[in-house]
Amino acid sequence: MFTGIVRELGTVETFDGSRLVVVAPETAATAALGDSVAVAGVCLTVVANENGRLAFDAVPETLSRTALGGLRPDGAVNVEPSLRVGDPLGGHVVQGHVDAVGRVRSVTPEGDGRRVWVDAPENVVRYCIEKGSVAVDGVSLTIAAFDDDGFEVALIPHTLAVTTLGSLEPGDEVNLEADVLGKVVERLLAARLS
Repeated sequence: MFTGIVRELGTVETFDGSRLVVVAPETAATAALGDSVAVAGVCLTVVANENGRLAFDAVPETLSRTALGGLRPDGAVNVEPSLRVGDPLGGHVVQGHVDAVGRVRSVTPEGDGRRVWVDAPENVVRYCIEKGSVAVDGVSLTIAAFDDDGFEVALIPHTLAVTTLGSLEPGDEVNLEADVLGKVVERLLAARLS
């Protein structure tokens, strides 16, 4: 489980389509083999940890459901180690189980921040509510507005500076995870009504 509060901006060292190596010294200092780490919002398992570099295996299932396949050497990725008992929950409950890949519709400056619209499939939009939570590339964000095709978030200067969201451009693909609480409520109501 994660919070969507990015702890480190890592750098892709290599990615051969199945083995991903990320330079993330802060996370590597505490990560052990078998630990879960969110990379661009995707929960991955540490399979090697050497000299500040973390290695992960990305299987076809993961690649088919996420935007990880588009990662390139020297590209930045949001990195968050898994939540440990006693850690503060500063964002919202994020599982690292990507629901869909979205596409940036627009990026508009707003003061020192930016407003970003993301086109998303129905299986994400259905859980969007104004002031609700969504994870974009692993970053916990608040939904400012939504329509039938996607949602808008307002990004503050800090988020722009310490995550990959500061470099988003229209057309970019992003990993999306809808708020799990909405999914749980939907499931409970469906069971109750049947």
